[in-house]
Amino acid sequence: MTSDSDIGSFRKTAYANDRNFEFSQLIDTVPSHLWRLNSDGDPIFFNRTMINYLGKDALDFHTPGVLPLDAMIEMAVHPDDAAKFKATLGHSLATGDSFYIRYRLKRADGVFMWMSSRAEPLRNGGGRIIEWFGVCHDVNDQVATEEALRRSDWHLQRLMDALPVNICSWTAKGELSYVSKRFVELTGMKKTNFLEFAKAALDLIHPDDVEAVRRKAVRCIETDTPFSMRYRRRGQDGIFRWTDDRFEPLRQADGTVVEWYGLSIDVDDEMRTQQSLRQSEHSLHQLVETLPALIYCLAPDGRPIYRSQKLSEYLGFRIDEDPETGKSLHATLQAIIHPDDLAAVEHKYSQSLPTGAPYAMRHRMRRFDGEYRWMETRALAMYDGGGNIIQWNGVCLDIDDWLRAQEELRLAQRNLAKASQAASLAELTASIAHEIGQPLAAMIASSDACQQWLQAIPPNLERAQTALDRVVRSANNAADVVKRIRALFKHTDDAREIQRYDAVVMEARDLMADEALRRGVSMNSQIEADLPVVFVDAIQIQQVFVNLIRNALEAVEAVADHRLVSLRIRRDNHFVETEVADNGPGVEDPDRIFEPFYTTKRQGMGMGLSICRSIVEAHGGKLWAEKNQGRGATFVFTLPIEGQTLDP
Repeated sequence: MTSDSDIGSFRKTAYANDRNFEFSQLIDTVPSHLWRLNSDGDPIFFNRTMINYLGKDALDFHTPGVLPLDAMIEMAVHPDDAAKFKATLGHSLATGDSFYIRYRLKRADGVFMWMSSRAEPLRNGGGRIIEWFGVCHDVNDQVATEEALRRSDWHLQRLMDALPVNICSWTAKGELSYVSKRFVELTGMKKTNFLEFAKAALDLIHPDDVEAVRRKAVRCIETDTPFSMRYRRRGQDGIFRWTDDRFEPLRQADGTVVEWYGLSIDVDDEMRTQQSLRQSEHSLHQLVETLPALIYCLAPDGRPIYRSQKLSEYLGFRIDEDPETGKSLHATLQAIIHPDDLAAVEHKYSQSLPTGAPYAMRHRMRRFDGEYRWMETRALAMYDGGGNIIQWNGVCLDIDDWLRAQEELRLAQRNLAKASQAASLAELTASIAHEIGQPLAAMIASSDACQQWLQAIPPNLERAQTALDRVVRSANNAADVVKRIRALFKHTDDAREIQRYDAVVMEARDLMADEALRRGVSMNSQIEADLPVVFVDAIQIQQVFVNLIRNALEAVEAVADHRLVSLRIRRDNHFVETEVADNGPGVEDPDRIFEPFYTTKRQGMGMGLSICRSIVEAHGGKLWAEKNQGRGATFVFTLPIEGQTLDP
């Protein structure tokens, strides 16, 4: 029979076997590498997890003639980590210190994985080390993450050092936690506490800005509010440049500030550009305000958005002073355009605004004093890159005085034309009377002689016949008088006065300016300064000048493009010389064109140039024509200089 003690002993043995089995299962299934070394460091046990990883048991490293530890290091530890592993383990074996190392361990498939190993010694009652118990964890992912973090931190550091900005941070307690490389180089200091660094930074600020920066920075830090300010700071070259400084607090969930982050950017170029733009804008504004014109701008729909100061003063009100006229073009036009012109102006705007067609119109506009004056208004659309109208820019020119002057000029031209015709008729009449007077007087004298010879006793028929022959000859001369009208006509000095020659010719030139414009002819003038005075009949000299210009304008009608008439007046010794040149077809016979009744025009009488020459020669001057080297002809006349001077 089995005794109770035998049964108890059996149970204890079974229980111990069960505990050993559970312990063995635990060691083999734990997700870490467990191992044991003897006191010399040779491996004597690997758990199942480590055996599966290495593909070897601890006994596999017992190679004849080779120490088990050396064999294990050579076979399983990465070559780059083997020396460190052996030295660290050797130190622990020799001193009994705890063992710890990270290294790469080769897996059964030949891949090295990062491991973290720790081991502690097992001592007997006398304190002697009898074994080492170790654990090895797979930290490959952790190492990869740490390496990625180190690379990221490295790149971030390089990025912050490379950025053209100054960066710093400090804790709420005033401890400087970070200063970028550029900031350190700028201040010339190493990393110190925040107060010293702040003092070094303040020393770089322009004297005119430092107090304002200090006050604002202290206020922001005391109130935990963001700081933002632009000021001038001295660089390493000693030159002050504009800087934009900003720093903001980092807060915890409860709002407590834990750190401050600051950023400093060089904005000197931007500030200079802005200053240049402001100056340019100011200059442009001054240009607009000083132009002798009334300038305005409209929105794409015609709403007024700008009026120059001159326009506001002309109208007597500004856009912001009258809400109605500031909201719509219709209200503005009703307030300033003459009622008789309003419909036409609005119709023109209605065509231009939606199409972008240029606006141009003459109309009457109400001035601040209530008087309506003639205006010439022009406006052009301004487009963006997409071809959309973004604004209309317009200008108004007060042409009321000009229109009145033009009307007076037209009246003067008509009067001058009538005077010219009357003068031409008077010259022609005088010429005819002069030419016919001589043969008529001869006819009368011969008739009287014939009568006397016939009444003689006895009558002298031979002498009477001779007298009659003279009558016939004189009659024939009178019949041909029209063909022999000379260009010499006598003038009296009654209308002559001392005149400023430049004023005489410029008045005549201005009279012909509109006709030149109408014919599409460019008229250039070169008038020498300080011309001397002349003793002339101004009306007659203007008649000569106008006649020559009109002939030139008619001559260039045959030119297809670039029609040009040039006027040149200068002093030549004791004469004032006037040239009227054109680029027309020229003249074939410069001498004959001054003969009376000789003309190259279909409707001409052939008396104009003849009369002009007679007027010039009557004033003691000369008139002639020249062929140009290229195209056209030049008519030149001279007038003697009067020795007197005009009263100032």
